[in-house]
Amino acid sequence: MKLEKRCCLIIAPVFFTLLILLGNRTSLAQWPQASGPAGDFVIEDQEAPDKWSVILGQNIAWRKSLPELGQSSVIASGGRLFFTFNQPATSPTTLGSDILAYCCNLEDGKTLWTRKISGPHPLKIASSWGDSSGLAPVTDGKRVAFFNGSGKISCFDFQGEHLWSREAIPSYRGTPFLVDKCLIYVQMNWAPTNGGYPSPKGPLPRSNWTQVQAIDIQTGQPLWSTQCGGNLGSQPLPIQLKDGRNAFLIGRGGGHSPPEKPLGISLIDSSTGHEIWNLPIDNYHCRQTKPIHDNQALVIVNDQHWWVDLGSGEVVRRVSLLDDVMVTRKGAEGWVRQRQSLEKHKKAQVTDQSNLLVDDFHFFRSYHFNYLGRVNVITGEVEYLQLPTSMLRRQDEMDRLIWNKEDLPRPIEKTFSVPTEIAYWNFKQNRMVSNSGFELLGDARSAGNGWGHYAAPIPTAIGKHLYIPMMNGITFTIDWKSYPMDENALISINDFGTLGDAWTRSSITFSQGKLFAQTIRELICIEGQPNTDQN
Repeated sequence: MKLEKRCCLIIAPVFFTLLILLGNRTSLAQWPQASGPAGDFVIEDQEAPDKWSVILGQNIAWRKSLPELGQSSVIASGGRLFFTFNQPATSPTTLGSDILAYCCNLEDGKTLWTRKISGPHPLKIASSWGDSSGLAPVTDGKRVAFFNGSGKISCFDFQGEHLWSREAIPSYRGTPFLVDKCLIYVQMNWAPTNGGYPSPKGPLPRSNWTQVQAIDIQTGQPLWSTQCGGNLGSQPLPIQLKDGRNAFLIGRGGGHSPPEKPLGISLIDSSTGHEIWNLPIDNYHCRQTKPIHDNQALVIVNDQHWWVDLGSGEVVRRVSLLDDVMVTRKGAEGWVRQRQSLEKHKKAQVTDQSNLLVDDFHFFRSYHFNYLGRVNVITGEVEYLQLPTSMLRRQDEMDRLIWNKEDLPRPIEKTFSVPTEIAYWNFKQNRMVSNSGFELLGDARSAGNGWGHYAAPIPTAIGKHLYIPMMNGITFTIDWKSYPMDENALISINDFGTLGDAWTRSSITFSQGKLFAQTIRELICIEGQPNTDQN
């Protein structure tokens, strides 16, 4: 009997240790939504590749040619990858409404199944702000819901069997997420015209306001809808309050006279959709994530960084993003680091959707300068690091980079119209021709490099690496822990293919030590060791 008890005492800790290890291994295999397992685009204490090149064949596990352009981020579950792309074009086009839901094997990219999801409301295809394929799927590990920004949500099991569909118009710039069985997304309640959402001619009834919607992922049935209004570019993230309630923040405001009033932010209970508090903000541009640190919401308001008490909704601190900041920039004679004040512009100061909180640092991309910004949310210190706008990479040649206007190989070509000059700083514009062979030019601004007047892919942080993808197919790997944030924080500049042919609006995602991204031509799997390409 004593021997049996002793054996149990020895076996039990080993058994539970194995359960913990297996649980950790399982969690590492999942990226169930665009924002990752915790819904904040961050995974700590993991390792991921910090350098790669499709052009040079470095650290690429496999590449999969795709029949058409897609914008969604890639999610991972059960050894499978899920994402969406547009229905293959049969001629040059500016609009699209149908998408293909896609499932493939994580290890080698082999296609397992595809399903067509039709939408009744055409959108500008390949837009720099999103299109019908712009939203990533969401999975609960048994079923996967796909979103067509042109007007439909469809859910399938992992074998591709249809479970349910729902007529709805999810915001094509949104990031849906799952809380328990609540599938939460930003819903448009008035249909697009001519492929987009023009500013309303006058006030709209509340029934036409953009709202946050929750549906049951098991059935597709509605659970609740907010009444406070939101913006199609606002990016709610799941958060947990001190009392244990699940919640999120939604914003109202932006260009083109949004009808939802008052401008500002609201804290919403995720289980009911009820508004907990409302903070009005004059002239607010809300198109960003709103992360939480130490029970305070971090909100970028024009040229200021705000700390908002999560319990009361009161602003407790403000710091200027422009005055007396530290800037590290690349000059003709090398790197220069100095304290200065940046020029204030009338437009927003932050590129839409480019911000992310990692530990104690709130990162964002500047709107008017090719700078990565960082706010230390403990001290309030603001730093900027200049990054190049374009890279010309070729076999057996040194990379050529554009840091400043003086590096341009020729006068600026303004074949599209945006209010930010740095968007034109490119060696080569994006061609916007997919593997279908047809030009997809619903938005001429997609020819730009992704700096300034665009809806950026949200960055991702894995371990000590922050990944910042650009629309022209280059990605910066940043050591987010680096202090100060100077040139040593820039670990590598990576490519998804030949400049001009590697357009992307996909956030980088992670599973089983690998990174995944979708471009205008292919799905790319990145890992630490180089391998042969596979189509």
